[in-house]
Amino acid sequence: MEKEFSRVRSAQDLTISLILIICGAVLVALPTSTSVNIIGFFMIFAGVILILTLKTSYKLVETGEKFKKKERFFAQSKKDTYTAALAGNNPSAIDLAEENKGNGLRLDLYYSQKLGKAYCRLYEYIPYRYEPCTPFYEYKTDKLENLLK
Repeated sequence: MEKEFSRVRSAQDLTISLILIICGAVLVALPTSTSVNIIGFFMIFAGVILILTLKTSYKLVETGEKFKKKERFFAQSKKDTYTAALAGNNPSAIDLAEENKGNGLRLDLYYSQKLGKAYCRLYEYIPYRYEPCTPFYEYKTDKLENLLK
């Protein structure tokens, strides 16, 4: 069973967009100078663009549960070590001191504190894109506490 995540709007995305639109409308409606009205129109425009494009949450397609995403990058030389750590149910063996010392590996973490679930997958850089080199592994969020900092 392969996991698939799709990008969706979160409540925070909608809140930010609506606040911009409402504040912009208030500035336009007030009897103020032209420059304040221009700022109001700009805020309305920015809010509309954000409501159409901003998607910061991820949804597990098969269940509809929402998750946040965190990416970590590591050197290619750590592939075997980290693959074994994920497969052996020991994600705490992943050393964050090695993070950003190379971009050959990407560790994607999809997590939900509310559900207490997290999914991990390791990707390897093949020229021009990252290809998955492990399946998704499911953990409890408390087991991944050091990776979610």
